[in-house]
Amino acid sequence: MMGGADALLRQEPWFVSLAVLGALYTAAVVLRLLSHLALLLRRPRDLRRRYGAWAVVTGPTSGIGQSMALELARLGLNLVLVGRDPAKLKDISETISKTRAVQTKTVVFDLALVATPQGDEAVRRLREAVEGLDVGVLVNNAGVAKPCALYLHEVDVEAWVRMMRVNLWALTEVTAAVLPGMVQRGRGAVVNIGSGSSEAIPSFPLYTIYAASKRYVAQFSRSLYVEYRSKGIDVQCQAPLLVQTKMTSIVAGPGKRRRGLLQRLLVPTSDEYARAAARWIGHGPLCMPNLGHRLQWRLCRVVPDRLLDAQRLRENLRQRAVFQRLRSSRAPSQANGGEQS
Repeated sequence: MMGGADALLRQEPWFVSLAVLGALYTAAVVLRLLSHLALLLRRPRDLRRRYGAWAVVTGPTSGIGQSMALELARLGLNLVLVGRDPAKLKDISETISKTRAVQTKTVVFDLALVATPQGDEAVRRLREAVEGLDVGVLVNNAGVAKPCALYLHEVDVEAWVRMMRVNLWALTEVTAAVLPGMVQRGRGAVVNIGSGSSEAIPSFPLYTIYAASKRYVAQFSRSLYVEYRSKGIDVQCQAPLLVQTKMTSIVAGPGKRRRGLLQRLLVPTSDEYARAAARWIGHGPLCMPNLGHRLQWRLCRVVPDRLLDAQRLRENLRQRAVFQRLRSSRAPSQANGGEQS
């Protein structure tokens, strides 16, 4: 029996090679998943002690940004909240002050006005706000994804220029404003919120400018990670896939809004995402903090690009139909607006 097996292996060396490669790949995937689980189970890093007493969060009034601000406050960090709406900034600041024993500051900054006189003034106010503070964590969360699900030729130039200003330029300006203090103190963490649309899948049709801008975030973060690691500063791009929001509920449709077990695993709430995201700060230059997102990422890596492209186009065309109905019921100014969240 053994002799027959030896003969088969001698005759089919390609089989042995494939088996070894398969075993190595499986082992690598299992080790990554185990490391992820170990990070979830271990005690979270003390961000205040490791990096500093203050955190700066952009886009903190809704979605992931709001949940990140609340989570960092829960972990004991004081907060500088940066956003464009003074009333919403006041609301989140008061909510944090009432529920957590931390300090808050607010900076009104419409990030779509970066590189304009108004934007330059806002950057000056931000620099003044963080001057003298032990800013240990920067979360560049603010981003624009609207207008959603459109062909490039259908989007007004002003809309995608706005998107690039917020997603690329403003993120760079805010980072440049906060980094000098971190360098001086020899410690800090910069967390840039990217997107799984630029990491897990080969294309994101009908959201082309958005996905391209998030690819900039990943490369920007990776290069800064190498550049500043020796100075005690961790730079990281977090690339979430779908997170439960009001907008995703609209896209899903009335019959898909109830969250079953699988839905909760694959599409976390913003609060669930923020809890995982805080644990991942300082652990590598690129990550998907949510376990369900990482499982989807691994699955996408074994599916041919052509199939992923076709599936994504079908889904985004469906979303396009949903958003067209919404746009037809709104004023043009609302349809072309964008949230910095």
